[in-house]
Amino acid sequence: MAMPLCGHQLNHFFCELPVLLKMACEDTGGTEANLFVARVIILVCPLLLILGSYAHIARAVLNIKSMAGRRKAFGTCASHLIVVSLFYGSAISTYLQPVHRYSDSEGKFVALFYTVVTPMLNPLIYTLRNKDVKGALWKVLGRGKDSR
Repeated sequence: MAMPLCGHQLNHFFCELPVLLKMACEDTGGTEANLFVARVIILVCPLLLILGSYAHIARAVLNIKSMAGRRKAFGTCASHLIVVSLFYGSAISTYLQPVHRYSDSEGKFVALFYTVVTPMLNPLIYTLRNKDVKGALWKVLGRGKDSR
């Protein structure tokens, strides 16, 4: 993208595309339209593929005879879906809104969320699936088995 930027200072953590488009000194309508199509392809298509694969997984899990097996499978899927939802939800809210509606302060929070918070939560969410780790966390928090 080669477009002149007005003499503004970049008030963000990194060069976020909506921020750069707001700083442009020329009309960005055509560029925004092209970027919107690219963003849909990059964000929405993978999300739809993930959700489609989870529909197949859910159908297979429902065919499991034992309730304990179903619960375990759904628990594993749920933790992954939480991470996917956090990442894609924040990325989509940032990149699929019109530039004129983009808020700098909200944009900073969401950018921080999907670049720092979600990757930090990812190992925690998956680790808490382990009973030993869960027990150790309860112990650190000062709650024994009987107070759960």
